[in-house]
Amino acid sequence: MLVQAILNRKGSEVITVSRDATIEQAARIMSEHKVGALVVTLGDEVVGILSHREVVSGLARHRDRLSTVPVSELMRREVVSVSPQEHIKRVMMLMTRHRTTHVPVLASERLVGIVSIGDVVKHRLEELELETNVLRDAYFAVR
Repeated sequence: MLVQAILNRKGSEVITVSRDATIEQAARIMSEHKVGALVVTLGDEVVGILSHREVVSGLARHRDRLSTVPVSELMRREVVSVSPQEHIKRVMMLMTRHRTTHVPVLASERLVGIVSIGDVVKHRLEELELETNVLRDAYFAVR
């Protein structure tokens, strides 16, 4: 299965934040949209990603002043991205290798979606369920 199949189901809306926004603003956006990560942009360019992990780490470092810290100070700059034509198994491998839970999807260097670990697990479970059903049907057809 390809990343595009996930995007076809969930949609291609990506919630973004400016690198100049404060962590308080970013946290509000994450809460409003019920998302675990924001793609950080500078114009149309993806420059980072900010997830719950970076916010919690920032809280440990900045304590009382966290709300005023700019996103650019906490965001993860090494962004792992994939194309819509990438296989989900490769996305799983990238997420594991880079210890990330959200991967932006880029087509021709343009942000066209985001895939979370939850999206990948859901679609992988659906694939496994389909395989199980096919094998069960084949088994009963032979009996």
